Amino acid sequence: MPSTPEMDRKFGSLSPAVWRASTVVFDSLDEFVQRKQRQPDGFSYGITGTPTARLLEARIAQLEGGRHCVLAPSGAAALMTTVMGFVRGGDHLLVSAACYGSLKTFAEHWLARLGVEVELYDPCIGAGIEALIRPATRLVCIEAPGTVTMEMADVPAIAEVARRRGVLTMMDNTWASPLGFRPLEHGIDFSVEAATKFFAGHSDVLMGSISMNDAGHYAVLRETQSILGQQVSPDDCFLVLRGLETLQLRVQAQSAATQAITQWLAGQPLVERLLYPPLASDPGHARWKRDFRTHGCLFSMILAPAPEQAFHAFFDSLQHFAIGASWGGVHSLAAYYPAALQAGRAFSATDRPVVRLSIGLEDAQSLKDDLQAALAAFQAARN
Repeated sequence: MPSTPEMDRKFGSLSPAVWRASTVVFDSLDEFVQRKQRQPDGFSYGITGTPTARLLEARIAQLEGGRHCVLAPSGAAALMTTVMGFVRGGDHLLVSAACYGSLKTFAEHWLARLGVEVELYDPCIGAGIEALIRPATRLVCIEAPGTVTMEMADVPAIAEVARRRGVLTMMDNTWASPLGFRPLEHGIDFSVEAATKFFAGHSDVLMGSISMNDAGHYAVLRETQSILGQQVSPDDCFLVLRGLETLQLRVQAQSAATQAITQWLAGQPLVERLLYPPLASDPGHARWKRDFRTHGCLFSMILAPAPEQAFHAFFDSLQHFAIGASWGGVHSLAAYYPAALQAGRAFSATDRPVVRLSIGLEDAQSLKDDLQAALAAFQAARN
């Protein structure tokens, strides 16, 4: 098609282009035959991304203070891709008991059957993890704070021990985001984010990211992404790129609202315990204060002893909090974890039911009023 003045005119936009492709074409047979040599940064097939994905990877790596990033279709997929890239039969894998449930299930129900020795460890172990490291230990998996009960790991201590012993480390850093904590700067090898949450910010995208500094690790994970087919849609990359534009504003606003709401909840008679490291009463507060720069938007609470119908009354009363999994978006969410789940956990922080709340961007006073009414319904059902 011949060009026109309109086509030749320079085009500029504040929005990134969305490059969709499954097939990547080549200028010559030699380039096609040698296409694998383009990796890990180049393009050989859509499964390893288009320029839209590379732009998002570059921006996330910059946020993380890292040199490289690989995307995955979800936060869970990012965790599993990292483990699959480096752990083999005969290896020993250490997984925090506070890690995301899918990672623990994958390790215990799948990897163990493939000859990997899986061991759950106390999330508060700190430098004591050295006693668990063996000659076959390949990777330590960390999440801070823990996904439901908010245990705060001593990340620098674990990273120092692992690095000295030649063991890789992976941290799920979704709660803080790179604005609150940068695992790579504290000695962690792989920083994983569920971009589904703070990065995308609007509860409409599933995505994960793995950031790192080591070029060799990057090459392994790009190949793992390709072999396992763990690529993401360029349209979803666009949505996360758009979400990053407001990341700092959203995190700041949600952190401030979460602070205000947790401080108010701490004074409510029916709230027996708040699981939230930014509170001075939390066992992990000193570690959070030393290492972290944001307050997050997610916390859990243990209410006064009550029959199950009281928890139903609490959740049925909610008007501003939607009931659902996930968190980090602009809408507040509430989730419930029954006592049996807590009692069955290794190194459990409680054997009581847990209510987990994610604070969005609604008016903080409206959220307090909603929780006040829910606590009143809870008390009525107790009686």
